[in-house]
Amino acid sequence: MSAPLGPLRAMREKLRGALRRGLVAALDVGSAKTCCLLLRVDGQRLARAQAEGRAVDVFGAVRVAGAGVTKSRGVRLGEIVDMEEACRAIRTALEIAEKTAGERVDQVVCSLSAARPLSEAAHGETLVEGLEVSANDVARAVFACRPGARREGRETLHAQPVNFALDGVDGLTDPRGMSGSRLACDMHLLTVASGPLRNLAQCVRRADLDLAGVVAGGYAAGLSSLVEDERKLGAACVDLGAGGTDVAIFLRGHLIHAEAVRLGGDHITLDIANGLSMSTVAAERIKTFHGGAVATGLDDRELIEAPGLGDPGPGERRRISRAVLIGVIRPRLEEILETVRDRLGAAGFQHLPGRRIVLTGGAAQMPGLEEAAQRVLGRRVRVGTPLRVAGLPSTVSGPAFAGAVGLAIHAALPQDEAWDFEVPLAPNGHGRIRRAVRWFRENW
Repeated sequence: MSAPLGPLRAMREKLRGALRRGLVAALDVGSAKTCCLLLRVDGQRLARAQAEGRAVDVFGAVRVAGAGVTKSRGVRLGEIVDMEEACRAIRTALEIAEKTAGERVDQVVCSLSAARPLSEAAHGETLVEGLEVSANDVARAVFACRPGARREGRETLHAQPVNFALDGVDGLTDPRGMSGSRLACDMHLLTVASGPLRNLAQCVRRADLDLAGVVAGGYAAGLSSLVEDERKLGAACVDLGAGGTDVAIFLRGHLIHAEAVRLGGDHITLDIANGLSMSTVAAERIKTFHGGAVATGLDDRELIEAPGLGDPGPGERRRISRAVLIGVIRPRLEEILETVRDRLGAAGFQHLPGRRIVLTGGAAQMPGLEEAAQRVLGRRVRVGTPLRVAGLPSTVSGPAFAGAVGLAIHAALPQDEAWDFEVPLAPNGHGRIRRAVRWFRENW
């Protein structure tokens, strides 16, 4: 691997330490809201379940002890634009969660939306040293993966082995102990723009928190909204947020592609405000309570109070039909869905066996969205709600909180990343020297 793994390895160690101590926070900083879930962990039960690979017991070892939600400030299009305001929102959500739980937390796992994610595939091969594949052979295959030229201004966020092959037989998840001579590894690399990632890390530090991991927003939403069979057979999670839309594609249980569309629910709100000459506050309110994706014959008769800019009082406010409101919403919504369809097509989603699409995020709650999305995307579509983590309050269990719940799932059962593997020993006996040199380069 050409990317420096030192800081990423250090964050993973912080997460392991937080799980052993029994307390970690999940922080989702979005354009509309900032959500913090405080997780209480049974460290011994979690360690046993992880060692035995029992996912059900893993989730049983983690419980939501407190939740805090506040309106986001200083965030636009999913990225921080005002450090002080964003930090204030993080502190507010954190304090609410801590007060509810009666605990104070230091380590936090965060989601990163937008930030112009870019997926890349890498491949590596190595010869097996003995008669059977060892952990050192696996590590050498992982570290043999060579990504393309590193782009300036980008950072590695995820580097996940998604497939192992032994003597040409692929689809292996854990080749250790198997007999063969040549081991290959396919890896999915996800890079993001450096600026948004560093701004998020700086905000977390200003809130007196220690960053124990950063997860792509669409990936986190997919972890909580896709069922196991969907992740195995091939499915896409489309997280319709306020400032943007995150797209994550899964296959064989792994994330294989992720990207972001810089269009979201806030753009629909602005269309309503501009098209119907009202404030953004009023536009957001009528979108939430009366909006829809598909018009019906009854919508012409349903009248909605729509205060215009400068209306003197409630008695003189105008009224519009719901059909007019849907007529303003639908073009932008279709634009978002058409963009998602094009991105999925460019990623080769149509060649996957499952091809299921799951919609999450605050905008996914709009009535009629499933019908509109199925028509535009041409696939079977459902609106996904996050998996029920123990102790999760009903107030944070809807599609809008899929990212936050996905962070909790990631904290309990993190996917293997390149930095989880020990730096391999060289077969010629100089492993200790090479390992020391590698450590020095990564950390200094």
